[in-house]
Amino acid sequence: MNLFPYANKVYKIIGAAMAVHSVLGSGLLEPVYQEALHLELLDRGIDNEREIELPIYYKNHLLDKKYRMDIVIDDIIVELKSVICLVPAHRAQLCNYLRLTKKPLGLLINFGEDSLISERWAYDKTTNECYIVNRRMERLDDVEYQYLLE
Repeated sequence: MNLFPYANKVYKIIGAAMAVHSVLGSGLLEPVYQEALHLELLDRGIDNEREIELPIYYKNHLLDKKYRMDIVIDDIIVELKSVICLVPAHRAQLCNYLRLTKKPLGLLINFGEDSLISERWAYDKTTNECYIVNRRMERLDDVEYQYLLE
């Protein structure tokens, strides 16, 4: 799967997140960063939607329970956190969103540390697998994915 066409947009999204982190610092609640990033993206001419409901089906039945994706920009899901350290459950949440939507790319961004932390995750619908990619949007083969997602 060729993800390189997304590289420039991802660069711009992470740049916007860095600007938000630079102004607000760390330690605030996630909804504050979500609103600020939404506005920063709009200021930079990047259309985005917040709090997008993700319906869940079981055997063709729509469940009452729905997920809410923080920010969606075209085919990219942006999951925000404001925690001391990312843990496997955060990565699994993003991968679940990717699997349910079949979108090819997701960003996991943590505002909770002194420096902004971001991870790029891709979804391959032919294998139903999520994996981490580098800045050039290439799969990192030397990563132990089970460790990151357990």
